[in-house]
Amino acid sequence: MTLMLRRIVSALAGVAALVASAGAAQVALYPTGPAEDSAFLRFVNTTGTALTVTADDAQNSIDLAAPSAATGFQAVPANRAVQGTLVTASGKTPLSLTVAPGEFATVVAASADAGGAPALHVVREQPDDFNAMRASLALAVADPDCEAASLGVAGREVSIFQDVASGSVARRAINPVRLTVQARCAGQPVGAALDLGELAPGGRYTVILAPSAQGTLALFANDQAD
Repeated sequence: MTLMLRRIVSALAGVAALVASAGAAQVALYPTGPAEDSAFLRFVNTTGTALTVTADDAQNSIDLAAPSAATGFQAVPANRAVQGTLVTASGKTPLSLTVAPGEFATVVAASADAGGAPALHVVREQPDDFNAMRASLALAVADPDCEAASLGVAGREVSIFQDVASGSVARRAINPVRLTVQARCAGQPVGAALDLGELAPGGRYTVILAPSAQGTLALFANDQAD
């Protein structure tokens, strides 16, 4: 594991410790090996109904409530198939995904066009930045129908990200301030402005543009590690 990745994981784990102190820690779905072989995975639910993620051994599961929710990042074995099942009231979708060492993958479960089992969309990131004095903000575009995605400061002509392609993630360091943003696809606003709250120095955050039955949905996720 590189020094940069150790710093990133340490920062994420620090946030997770604060979260865990306020309540029960989230169930770990998958066992991991040595730290240098670890990868990271989280799940996002935009199906509009409750979603259960079950590991392949059927012993551990996570529930994500409606209408939208995201888990923190969990460590999973790198370069090995992560398998399980995502279940809603409309049906089941099998999961089989391989995550590279040091990679952070986000799996978005969205409603299928026919209202059946959830459709899965995956975005991946290999972080290479860490700054304890600044916040790290990313725009992850998981909706295949969102073209030339952008993110800017709401109510101002200040751009944070421009022309981010579907299926990709863009990240940058910003000042740790209170921030409200507006996401766009091909220049058209995605919902209302999104209040990100007060960003913390050294904190890592992502605005996720995900498909839903109502069109592209903008969600804000704290990139803590569970």
